[in-house]
Amino acid sequence: MKAMILAAGMGTRLRPLTDTTPKALIPVNGKPLLQHVIEKLKALGIVEIIVNVHHLAEQVVRFIEENHSFGIRVEISHEDTILDTGGGLQKAAWFFDDGQPFLLHNVDILTNVNIPEMLAWHKQKQALVTLAVRKRQTSRYFLFDRQNRLCGWESLKDNEKKIIVPQDGDLQRFSFMGVHLISPHLFSLLKTKGAFSIVPAYLELAGQGEKIFGYPANHCKWMDVGRPETLKQASGFLTNQRDHSSHGG
Repeated sequence: MKAMILAAGMGTRLRPLTDTTPKALIPVNGKPLLQHVIEKLKALGIVEIIVNVHHLAEQVVRFIEENHSFGIRVEISHEDTILDTGGGLQKAAWFFDDGQPFLLHNVDILTNVNIPEMLAWHKQKQALVTLAVRKRQTSRYFLFDRQNRLCGWESLKDNEKKIIVPQDGDLQRFSFMGVHLISPHLFSLLKTKGAFSIVPAYLELAGQGEKIFGYPANHCKWMDVGRPETLKQASGFLTNQRDHSSHGG
């Protein structure tokens, strides 16, 4: 399985740290976030990774080169302008040429979500996209039916709800964990060009009947390290994660 790490962002929530250091290279326990993700994926047997870069891109490229790509194949997708998740993924489509599902992982997410189990779920559902999700209080949610199929999106902050697959019963709220499994058929279905978020594209495709599922991972450890308050907690989180799980279950 191949993977893409989303690392092009400006890291605005972590300023002033990210004024001079790209978010991907912010250290936790002495290692940059990017290294934590690459080493996790490598341990899973993923040895072909593409990383998108924009903000302070030369630092990220130099870091990968100085570490000899961590002994695996690491390609770079340069973005002259920020393309957001959808545009960035679309620009890297050439990399996913083997017809197999691939992993999309945010660089600022630390988690022990069980990727092999999630992949088995993805294949069993014959899904176009599988999203790692969990029950967590937040301001934005994906909405799923009882079969964990994507039906809508809700923002409590903006008092906005979008239902694209109407249901008779109540929908389940889940927060997104920043980890996707994607079948490459997705690329032929994306109609938007340039910079765009992948979330509206997922919602549109779900409304057209495409199989987009949530993989509930409530049992997994998870942290978004893209904010100052969570960055301070990340060291203890990693130590706790190692103590409780060595296989991501």
